[in-house]
Amino acid sequence: VQLQASGGGLVQAGDSLRLSCAASGRSFSNDAMAWFRQAAGKEREFVAAINWSGGSRSYGDDVRGRSTISRDNAKNTVYLQMNSLRPEDTAVYYCAAKNGIGFMFKLSSTDEYDYWGQGTQVTVSS
Repeated sequence: VQLQASGGGLVQAGDSLRLSCAASGRSFSNDAMAWFRQAAGKEREFVAAINWSGGSRSYGDDVRGRSTISRDNAKNTVYLQMNSLRPEDTAVYYCAAKNGIGFMFKLSSTDEYDYWGQGTQVTVSS
């Protein structure tokens, strides 16, 4: 099983980015998926999670209102659209997948996830 994150890059404050995470090796259409990020010298933090159908979503406080998580189960891919980017959004962004549906209130924890992608760097300049 592999999760391949892409779409990161160097952007200016106020710009938008769309990250993608393509899963391979098995279908995740019945599993929760999420995005986390880790800035240099900091712990990994929750960004957004989505349930298996896409009908339920949750967001971290720092990105709520500026980001949208979505998924395309036919493509086995999860997306993160980020708008109004800020320098403090600079981090490596990781996608994660859980074996199973999970409970939305638990999906902000790294402990819930069984598979992790390699990360994609997002750098926001001021």
